[in-house]
Amino acid sequence: MRPSLPASQPEITNTLSHYYRGELGRMTSWRDRIDRTSNWAITVVAALLSVSLSTPTAHHGVLLFGIMLISLLLLIEARRYRFFDIYRARVRQVEKNYFAQILSPDANSVRDWGPVVASSLRKPKFLLTYHAAVQRRLQRNYSWMYLIMLLAWALKITTPKLQAEGSTLTHAQSWTYVIDNAVLGPLPGLLVIALVAAFYLAILYGVLRREPDQGEFIRGEAHV
Repeated sequence: MRPSLPASQPEITNTLSHYYRGELGRMTSWRDRIDRTSNWAITVVAALLSVSLSTPTAHHGVLLFGIMLISLLLLIEARRYRFFDIYRARVRQVEKNYFAQILSPDANSVRDWGPVVASSLRKPKFLLTYHAAVQRRLQRNYSWMYLIMLLAWALKITTPKLQAEGSTLTHAQSWTYVIDNAVLGPLPGLLVIALVAAFYLAILYGVLRREPDQGEFIRGEAHV
């Protein structure tokens, strides 16, 4: 037996209020998952900075390993953000076009928002591509973590006091010294520096590249 649908306006209003509460709960749950991933990334940065810069015998590869871990967490967070964005969009539809209209009616408000939400409920689809989600999280949080790790890595390979030999010099005396310190296993130092530079150029491109601002994502508007 199929459950009966709400017939009167009070029943519809009551159902919509419960629906909004449920969607808000799911959105909050995914938001919490996103924050946890960011917290893990910050913890990784803090721990590896402490290990690498406080101990001269610590290899600079520890910092490169940290960059890899941050990248993994970024990819995980981007996936979570795509799920969060589905529920966020539904919640915003109800807030903008129902609750806001109750508080302050606007003649220019979108009137056909119900079918949009219904379509999303029947056939949920990601609203963001994976690439766009990665870029958005990179611009909001992870660019600063990458920058900190880069500065720490550069400091590590250019400061004699942070090397195993414990030199009293305060800075590198030659480019050759820096290249020698950048050696990573069988990889020559120059190749390691080139790979790090290429990786960070890609990061810089992702940070500086801007997609057209639309709707809630217009620059200056509150969004996540």
